[in-house]
Amino acid sequence: MTLTTYGRSSGFCVDPIEKKPLNHFYPGSSVLSFGTAGCNLSCKFCQNWDISKSREMDRLADVATPERIAHAAKEAGCKSVAFTYNDPTIFAEYAMDTADACHELGLQAVAVTAGYIHAAPRAEMYAKMDAANVDLKAFTEEFYRKQTASSLAPVKETLVYLVKETKVWTEITTLLIPGLNDSDRELTELSEWVAGALGPDVPLHFSAFHPDYKMTDIPPTPPETLRRARGVAHKAGLRYVYTGNVHDREGDTTSCHSCGAEVLVRDWYEILDAKLGPGGTCSSCGTAIPGRFGERVRGFGRRRMRLVMG
Repeated sequence: MTLTTYGRSSGFCVDPIEKKPLNHFYPGSSVLSFGTAGCNLSCKFCQNWDISKSREMDRLADVATPERIAHAAKEAGCKSVAFTYNDPTIFAEYAMDTADACHELGLQAVAVTAGYIHAAPRAEMYAKMDAANVDLKAFTEEFYRKQTASSLAPVKETLVYLVKETKVWTEITTLLIPGLNDSDRELTELSEWVAGALGPDVPLHFSAFHPDYKMTDIPPTPPETLRRARGVAHKAGLRYVYTGNVHDREGDTTSCHSCGAEVLVRDWYEILDAKLGPGGTCSSCGTAIPGRFGERVRGFGRRRMRLVMG
């Protein structure tokens, strides 16, 4: 079997790490993001459908070796490289080789994934990753079967594996779709499972849906729904819950789970204020904030830079 997308990408961009979203993984740093084409799920609501559903190889205009990608990220001042836009599960060999090249230069490797993968390749791929954001698309098998043509159980297994059996820093994103996965009951079940099976310190991001691909008949997610979901998750015991795809400064901000002090004040992807001690401790009470933190937090902001590989 040949991976026809190896060395060929749908594009390279420099993003804030918070856009992946990862709020506890070297916050304020920049990440070089890229993907290929295709996907192993068939989500009717795909927000990147022009890339993930593409079968046209001429879309893959950017050509770059793993080594070239790593050097470009280093030259652009990035802390990490993210495999995103479509699921790195389907270009695992390319992603793993790129992760190796990144590690040679002291860079981190990030997977943005649906977590739908068998156990053996999962272990091989995540041995190379430093962080992951996993899309937990809903919390019923019916939703996964009807809306994604996949299954919930393997995603839960991936999450437990990442959090309990690896050193991969893991955060979760759930895209809330009005009427399909946003009921109080489902949000409670999802949040209680995360708190119980993974632990209260795993960050959970609730993101807003917008009509796209095969789901244009459903309205965008109201901001109130995200705030309600955040409240449900907090009540279930989760300490770090965020909102995404809407302007919600409170939902963007990281607060210490011990004393409640705001340690990372965000507005969209810009860090307005950082009150973290060395290694990510709360400056007010000294509590360690879960995550991966460098010596200095920068306010990256809402910039995006397109890179062309030569």
